[in-house]
Amino acid sequence: MAIPQSFIDELKLRTGLAELIGRRVKLVRRGREHQGLCPFHNEKTPSFTVNEDKGFYHCFGCGAHGSAIDFVMQTEGLSFPEAIERLALEAGLEVPRTHGHDDAAAQRRRGLQDAVAAAAQWFQAQLAGMAGRAAQRYLAERGVDRATSERFQLGYAPDGRDGLKQALLARGFAAETLVEAGLVVVPEDGGDSYDRFRHRLMFPIGDRRGQAVAFGGRALGEQRAKYLNSPETPLFHKGRLLYNLAQARGPAREAGTVIAVEGYMDVIALDQAGFRHAVAPLGTALTEEQIQELWRLAPEPVLCFDGDAAGRRAAGRAAERALPLLRPGHSLRFVELPAGEDPDSLVRGQGAAAMTALVEAAAPLWRTLWRLYTEERALDTPERRAGLRQDLREVVRRIADRTVRDHYGAQFRVELERLFGTGAQAQDRTGGGRREGRQAGSAGRFGAGRGGPRLAARHGLRQGAGGAQRRERVLIAALLNHPELIHEVFEDAAELRLDSSPLDKIRRAILEQASSGAPLDLDGLKSNLSSSGIAPLVEDLTGPGTAKLDPLARPDAPLAQVTQDWTSVFRLHRLNDLRRDLRAAEESLARETTDENLARLTALQRAVALAEAEAAGL
Repeated sequence: MAIPQSFIDELKLRTGLAELIGRRVKLVRRGREHQGLCPFHNEKTPSFTVNEDKGFYHCFGCGAHGSAIDFVMQTEGLSFPEAIERLALEAGLEVPRTHGHDDAAAQRRRGLQDAVAAAAQWFQAQLAGMAGRAAQRYLAERGVDRATSERFQLGYAPDGRDGLKQALLARGFAAETLVEAGLVVVPEDGGDSYDRFRHRLMFPIGDRRGQAVAFGGRALGEQRAKYLNSPETPLFHKGRLLYNLAQARGPAREAGTVIAVEGYMDVIALDQAGFRHAVAPLGTALTEEQIQELWRLAPEPVLCFDGDAAGRRAAGRAAERALPLLRPGHSLRFVELPAGEDPDSLVRGQGAAAMTALVEAAAPLWRTLWRLYTEERALDTPERRAGLRQDLREVVRRIADRTVRDHYGAQFRVELERLFGTGAQAQDRTGGGRREGRQAGSAGRFGAGRGGPRLAARHGLRQGAGGAQRRERVLIAALLNHPELIHEVFEDAAELRLDSSPLDKIRRAILEQASSGAPLDLDGLKSNLSSSGIAPLVEDLTGPGTAKLDPLARPDAPLAQVTQDWTSVFRLHRLNDLRRDLRAAEESLARETTDENLARLTALQRAVALAEAEAAGL
């Protein structure tokens, strides 16, 4: 449904921006603007301003900017249409419909919502009556009190064939509406339709606003499926919603986190124990859209799956799915429950304090991935250790955000160094000789890199900004003159930051060709780059004068030595970049002392320390 721009403009005019924001942020008037602490990042000195006349807010600390609609979307986790509806209700306006077919679609949707709401009421009445005794006993056995049952609007679907169907038909709902809403099933043989849910404890599933759009049903007798969900409907897409989403939104913002568990009963048990910020996926593995939904509630949601093999697999799938979505400040944490426990059994058996302790000790995403790839894995041969390095390369490669990818690479390098060690340590742990230990420490994407300063001196590659141009030319020339090298250092080449635009175009062209699976073709590469005027540079880097540039770029240099030296030069270059970023972070912190700037400075200090250790061959 399209919302006319004229209505959006009118809605903004009728919404008191300072009043709206003032409900969440203490604002002080400063001339024609209001000022306060930013609600989008932690700060001690106010940098958040509200300009009522111009209708926008802006934070000079984190860059947050927008209108009343943007503020509602960001603070309440609503979509654009939902934010419009929310503000229109407060302003006493009705959201207009622009076309007749939009009116028909909206009316059809309202009919489905009314049918689902009526079904929820009917199920609740059945639970409260004589027919619901089996469901009442089940809830009592699971420790669910009446107040919690009413808060979650739990119900019961009787064991009859069409009790719900007849009740809703009697209330004037069309049979087609009941089928489309997923409440009634039409058999394939063309017989009479029947209720989808029978003899089940019913869990209404709400949308982002809390309106019931679907159901989950827990079997109370011998049925094929223990849990049964509504099918996909115009109202319900199970991969997008989370159980208890609307009710958990406020408590999650107050707690600063949200807990994602596997099932309906886990959510209910945690809620009853005081954890009102618990949600669950709807009978499927956590999807990318659900991860994004969790991030609207909190930057680091806590995933708490069952303490069995299936729960560990679910955690592993969630960790893998999150990788392409990661961005600075947004990640996942993981609770490992004791074997055989789930959140429901844990809080009922050991109390809320036990759950609180586990949540506070939740492992970060990188550690969960590390355990996923290293636990119960034999690493007693060079090939197996190389296999682990390769697997971790692929993990890092799947992270789209460059900053996060860099930090994951650095973290895994540290962990591999701790696991394998170098020199005598490697000899003690793997049974190999000192030479093998040195090779294990230097080979591959995550190796320590031996003799960085010595290599710099040998090749005349100065550390710092002064040698940056020469280092860039050496690195690209080596890739051009050793076509097979790109497959040894692909991840490093993908992360390589070059100040020279022409050299960076060559780098991207090499990566593109390597990604296609075809061997590096210099003639084809020159042809592709000819229109951009870079072909002469390629000729220069692959011509007879290459040896004068640096020995490692010579075509006749051994690949093993070139790979090792290229990696070391890359690390020197990256160290220079990190030091430059660190200086910028120090300047930002000097200008404005905020928690965000301090966190960035601390992270960069650690990254520089790791890079210095690598470049020094420690």
